[in-house]
Amino acid sequence: MRTDLSNWTPLTVLEITRVFSDIPIRWCVAGGWALDLHLCRQTRQHSDIDVIITRDEQLIAYRYLSREWMLYKAQDGMLDLWEDGEYLDSTEDIWVSKSSEMPWAFQIMIIDTEENSWIYKRDKSIKRPIDEIILKTKEGTPYLRPEIQLLHKAGGSQVREKDYIDFKTMLPSLLQREKEWLKLSLNRQFPQGHDWIDFI
Repeated sequence: MRTDLSNWTPLTVLEITRVFSDIPIRWCVAGGWALDLHLCRQTRQHSDIDVIITRDEQLIAYRYLSREWMLYKAQDGMLDLWEDGEYLDSTEDIWVSKSSEMPWAFQIMIIDTEENSWIYKRDKSIKRPIDEIILKTKEGTPYLRPEIQLLHKAGGSQVREKDYIDFKTMLPSLLQREKEWLKLSLNRQFPQGHDWIDFI
């Protein structure tokens, strides 16, 4: 088990692309970096970097990554080694480093799918075809669509200051249909209302 949660030296987007490009799975950059890739510029400092994979391809990802990396599953506030051959039914968050003494390099977020659709973990009635949730930069780096990333940022139990900053930075660049999807999804998850809805 590791407890050094703030011990980060994250890979760059280019390094992440090199790591994942040879793995035969669907993947994309997520988090604040996904939004910056959409804007084609870095808007703020990032303390980590997130990569999304699907649950049904997790063991393929493990087989390739475990050759050079140590993978820790985040569960119940603890980070324990992900064992070879262990299928993760509900774990959503994997922390990755070169060794037990090295800083964290990236996180893997495991998403659930059903009949070729992505399912939003906080409200399973919110879905999108899996082929629609990923965009690519002109260099070919896949990243999570901005409206879906913003839903993840808005939908947590606590909206962090950096999430609100990301929302305000991203909003002017969203297409009308992306704004409408985000607003509809927020209204569905938060029928009592959400602070971001009035801005969209």
